[in-house]
Amino acid sequence: MSSTADPANNLSGESNKSRYWRPLRQCVLRPKSRTYNASFESLSQKAEAVYDITFRFAHKVLGRGDRTVDQMIQSARSGKQNILEGSKAATTSKETEIKLTNVGRASLEELLADYRDYLRVRDLRIWKDSSV
Repeated sequence: MSSTADPANNLSGESNKSRYWRPLRQCVLRPKSRTYNASFESLSQKAEAVYDITFRFAHKVLGRGDRTVDQMIQSARSGKQNILEGSKAATTSKETEIKLTNVGRASLEELLADYRDYLRVRDLRIWKDSSV
């Protein structure tokens, strides 16, 4: 994956990750619209699905004594919880909402790095964004 500018900060340009960041962009740009609520609901549903998949993956595929199991599950849980808390904070503080959403995003990025490490050390192919 190339090292380009963060797509969340590049609101005018399109990137391979645009599908991933689109809900986040919409909720930050249009906080009072229906899209905002729907985007956060969609984002929290995706974060919940990531947590569920990670929980099952970590327990079934990784070894019991592997510290990565706890790290991956904690990253997924942190991402889910912070996105949820950020959406609830939206009614009182825009600053808190953005901070919590960014913390959730950072946790999910950490989890993504763990999944990539898993593939890399086992010489497994990492799918390109366009092959999904």
